[in-house]
Parts: sequence; structure tokens; C-alpha cells
Amino acid sequence: MNSAEPVTTNTLELKGLSKLYDSRPAVDNIDLDLHKGESLAIIGHNGAGKTTLMKLVLGLTRPSAGTINHWSCENSGNRITASNNSIGFLPESVAFPGTINGRKMLSFYARLKRQPQRQCDQLLELVGLTNAANQKINTYSKGMRQRLGLAQALLGNPDLLLLDEPTSGLDPFLRSHFYEIVSARQLSGTSVIISSHALTEIEARTDRIAIMKAGRLLEQGSLEQLRARAALPVRILVRHKTGQGETLVAEVAQPVSVEYLNEGELLLSCPEKDKLRWLHHLSAQSDSLLDITVRTPGLDELYTYFVNGDRT
Repeated sequence: MNSAEPVTTNTLELKGLSKLYDSRPAVDNIDLDLHKGESLAIIGHNGAGKTTLMKLVLGLTRPSAGTINHWSCENSGNRITASNNSIGFLPESVAFPGTINGRKMLSFYARLKRQPQRQCDQLLELVGLTNAANQKINTYSKGMRQRLGLAQALLGNPDLLLLDEPTSGLDPFLRSHFYEIVSARQLSGTSVIISSHALTEIEARTDRIAIMKAGRLLEQGSLEQLRARAALPVRILVRHKTGQGETLVAEVAQPVSVEYLNEGELLLSCPEKDKLRWLHHLSAQSDSLLDITVRTPGLDELYTYFVNGDRT
């Protein structure tokens, strides 16, 4: 390897990546990179190409065109061929033999990855399965199987984690714990790709979002960057004293719109740049107000706009 090759902060780079099935593109000319310690959420409807993209990164299928470059976080940015230990994968449907207990199952994966057996007990404790480690997997709930799947994905401290609908079957507490585990791995340099339909859940838990449709990459960026590009209106829900609605918005002019919901509520819609001006206008009339709630466009709205909106 040429020692003069520039050091990169990327764990993964996809350039012009395509995959055809019977001349139909399942993944169509995608350029995408992933920085060390970064989390990327890939979202899209069923058939958008998310699973095919993951299979390409995992090496389970070959690209029809383009390149996939992996870098090891432990080798100062030098490009290497991805090893079994450099990528951890948690599939959407976790399937383990039901007659084996959790500890033996994880021990089997540790041997495959040539990892010390002591990691198994550490990971079982991390995902909260220590007390169930000696139980057969056919007695596990779906959430328990999902946590065992996460444990096997974390074996070997991989540089890249691929997580496909990772919190399926987990209750709210365990979902929160799951993301705490993933965040801790990011801090140590692990990069994360999450494919999920739970848009509200992931919008505050990912650094960057990639939106796919029909195999193509429509948009990518942080939540704030996507909001800026979409320029969807901010909605301000105002609860006011009876009869005070019209007085509150008497001086409201375009480009803000007003919708009277009932006798005690109204909804203002305005561009993001005008939000503070109207909040100041309303707060100056606090005697007429009961409450104000600001609704910034969430990932659900942004996704709908980019996938179904009137865009060329």
C-alpha cells in the first residue's frame, strides 16, 4: 500500500453503486459515504432498495456497477478488505435454532468470528439477557431474540454496524436502552447504518438521513438540512381564552395562514424564518393566551414531501 495515500475519516464509501435484477435496477447509481462514528438512517417504502443496499455492503450480492470501499477504523484510514469482524449485522427477522440456549448460540458466533468467549458473558449482560442465558431460545420472546441478535452483531467490536428494523419487538424501555448501547459504540468509533420504518423514533437518534425511492437516493442530510430544503411551514398551535382568537391574529399578514380549530384554539402556519417574529407577536399578548405549541416538520412529513411531493 502506498504510504502517501490520504487518510480518510470515512468507514464506508459507495460510488455509482447499482444492482440490476432482470434489467430492473434495485439500486440505481448511488453515491454515499459514512464517517467514522456516524449514524445514518436509510428510509424508504418497501421495495425502495434498502435491503438490497445492505446486502451489497455485506457482500451477500455483487454490484452490477460501481464500487464499495471499506476502511478499518483501526488502521489510520488505510483501505482494507472488510473482514467478518469489521461488520456487524442485525437482520429484521432474527432466526436462531430454538433448542439451543442463548449462551451457546452466542458462543457459536464468537467461535465463527474468532472472538474470546468472555465477550459472550459481557454482551449478554449488556443486552440484559444474563438471567435468560441458559434458557432455550424457543422460550424467548421476540424482544429477547432481538436482543440476542444485537449481542451477536456486537461481537468483535465491529467498525460498521448494519441494523435492519432493529427495535422490532422491543418495548419503549428496551428501545431506549438499545439506542444507548448503539450511541456508546458510536463514541468509540463504530459507524452505524439503520434501516427503519419507525421515522419518529429515529429522527432524534441519527446524524444523517438518506431517503430512497425505486432504488434511487432522493435526498440525504441531517434533519435540519432536510427541513431547510423542503421549506415546509412551521405550525404554531395557540390555545387562547374564549373570544380572543381574532384579536390575537388581528395584525397577522401573509405569508402566515390562520386556521380556527374551535372556540379556544387556532393554528398558524408560517415559514421557518418568520417563526420567532410570530412567537414574539403572540407572547406580547400573553393575557389572552393559555398555551403555545410549536410544531416543526418531523421526519414523517419530510419523507412524505420528498417521496410524494411535487418535485422534479
